[in-house]
Amino acid sequence: MDNPAADRPVSATALRLHAEERLARKGALPPPQRSDEETRRLFHELEVHQVELELQNEELRQAQSELESSRDKFAELYDFAPVGYFTFDAKGRVSAVNLMGAQLLGVERRQLCNLPFGGFIADPAGRETFARHRAAVLQGEGVQRCEIRLIGKAGSIIHGQLQSVPADSVGERDGSILSSVVDGTLGRQLGDELQKAHDDLERIVEERTKELTRAIAQLTQEVAVRKQAEESLQAMKDRLQAENVYLQREFDRQFNFGEIIGSSKALLQVFLQVEQVAPMDATVLLLGETGTGKGVVARAIQSRSSRKARPMITVNCAALPAALIESELFGRERGAFTGAHERQIGRFELANAGTIFLDEIGELPLELQGKLLRVIQDGEFERLGSARTMKTDVRIIAASNRDLQKEVENGSFRRDLFYRLNVFPITMPPLRERREDIPLLVSHFVAKFNQKTGKKTERVSKETMDILQGYGWPGNVRELESVVERAVISSPGSALLVLDRFDSFVKPGEPRGTGISALAELEQQHIFQTLQKTGWRINGSKGAAVLLDLNPSTLRARIRKLGIVRPD
Repeated sequence: MDNPAADRPVSATALRLHAEERLARKGALPPPQRSDEETRRLFHELEVHQVELELQNEELRQAQSELESSRDKFAELYDFAPVGYFTFDAKGRVSAVNLMGAQLLGVERRQLCNLPFGGFIADPAGRETFARHRAAVLQGEGVQRCEIRLIGKAGSIIHGQLQSVPADSVGERDGSILSSVVDGTLGRQLGDELQKAHDDLERIVEERTKELTRAIAQLTQEVAVRKQAEESLQAMKDRLQAENVYLQREFDRQFNFGEIIGSSKALLQVFLQVEQVAPMDATVLLLGETGTGKGVVARAIQSRSSRKARPMITVNCAALPAALIESELFGRERGAFTGAHERQIGRFELANAGTIFLDEIGELPLELQGKLLRVIQDGEFERLGSARTMKTDVRIIAASNRDLQKEVENGSFRRDLFYRLNVFPITMPPLRERREDIPLLVSHFVAKFNQKTGKKTERVSKETMDILQGYGWPGNVRELESVVERAVISSPGSALLVLDRFDSFVKPGEPRGTGISALAELEQQHIFQTLQKTGWRINGSKGAAVLLDLNPSTLRARIRKLGIVRPD
């Protein structure tokens, strides 16, 4: 800031001379006549006054020095401040400026004085803003701020931020204002970049929100479609399960009732009776020849009963010694008899809340039948060697291959027990009365023993099936199972060959006892006829081995074994 030079300090001599000159111009009167005493006193006062003036003059010099030092410091702060400082007169011209202000506008400091500041404003709107800004400052409205675009060095645009106050001159306002100008270009750029980044972020968020909204809508739609598909699949699954259960029941009813194989009319009657009695707690009596499947029917009844969660306890009355059957059925206490070293729980106690299967009930000793009758009637019994009465809740399924009515007539079976057991009798038909079930049984047993032995027997010839259906089967299904197992083991190829001799083989309608050729003779005749048909050719695609489904070497061994000789 340009400051005028201050006046030099005035010496005491110069002041005295200046005072005498002023006194002479006024026409000083001659000094009055004073006494010596008065003169000395006056002279002393003048000397004191002179000393006082010298002291005051020294103080003034010191104050002037301090003022000059402060002015120099202020000038340095003013000139080298990081903010541009301007002093504008009443017309808006630059009357003073510091170095930063000059650098801001790119003009030398001395060239800026008396230049109108409006020439450095980049646009008319900015000049109008500056004019309103000065007017507001001069009206004494406090510190005023504004932002205008200025032309800087090399024509660059500066975003100047002005802050102004009035400049007082000796307590009076002459229209001058003091302004600080800050370069807000970088801040404005940062603000613009920040705003741009904010706008970009808003745009990205908006786009992302739209994408997420679309994705959520699509996901919601997919979830709805998937839920609908799952509901459809569940409905289809439920329907298929229901159909499967229905078809399984129909299949069981026609061909395989649990472990019971067959579809004959006699067997369907058994299935119907099982379905009727299984859900009940009624006692069941299974009658029929040995090997007809009474144990299988007992398991079928158990599996369809309300007690199926508990195991079925099986007792073969024919397999137990008469001396031990009572302790096996009803249990014993320790020391009940010689050799009873520990307590044993009986089968009826084990079967509590379940089912007990008494197989071959006709073999039960007469003396135990009364105790069994009590269990059926009252559900009570005592362990052997104990007087304490035990309670049991058990369902009884009994089976016998005897004619129990004849046993009652003969006195070997209690009549009252028979009536208690004969609540719901089921008679198992013998295999000879359901020959139409034999193909199903043979297929079942072939598959069973193929899996057991690892063989691949796949075919049963018509001749073999006719033989199996023509046999009387005194051992019923159990005998057929043994024959098929033996045949699967001994069959060399994929065809089932039954080598058993069925002495009781009887054709339907033929008197019983008529002799029929043994199976070996039938095999010999079959091989002989096949050899004749092929011209006694064994190998080749049209050979007898292919027709008989045998290995050529196996066929030759059988020809030798059976004594087959080609006629001349």
